[in-house]
Amino acid sequence: MAQVSNNKSFKSIVGVTLIAAALGLTACSTSVDPDVKARQDSMKSWGDAMGVMGDMVKAPDTFDAAVFKEQASFLAEDAANPWSHFENQEAMGNATEAVWSNADGFSAEADNFQKVTAELNAAAQSATSVEDVQPAFGEVGASCKSCHTEFRAKND
Repeated sequence: MAQVSNNKSFKSIVGVTLIAAALGLTACSTSVDPDVKARQDSMKSWGDAMGVMGDMVKAPDTFDAAVFKEQASFLAEDAANPWSHFENQEAMGNATEAVWSNADGFSAEADNFQKVTAELNAAAQSATSVEDVQPAFGEVGASCKSCHTEFRAKND
């Protein structure tokens, strides 16, 4: 009597292997430009710092002056870092064309961010309550929003 082999399990194994290989190749072919990665990493860190401080602003009883000071200091120190990573227009990432077509406006936004983060840091150095930092914190948030309105691509 001839034995019938079960090709279904073999086909499943081959199918899963091919799918995994295709996904692996796709992941390799979609490498992120180093400039895009550098600026996204920096801005993600800013978002994390803003989140820590924002939680304290929303819940003043959780205000920790030392932590707020640390986060504000980080923002002020890092505020100049990502802008040089916008020189290559081919490295669009989430940037809009306006970064390059309205370079003066973009530069003004970058300068304003550096100014307001320095002001927040100065306020945080002697802060004893949320009230001491809240206005400056609001200015940093407004700066982020203003820049993202024109210079960051909308996510669908």
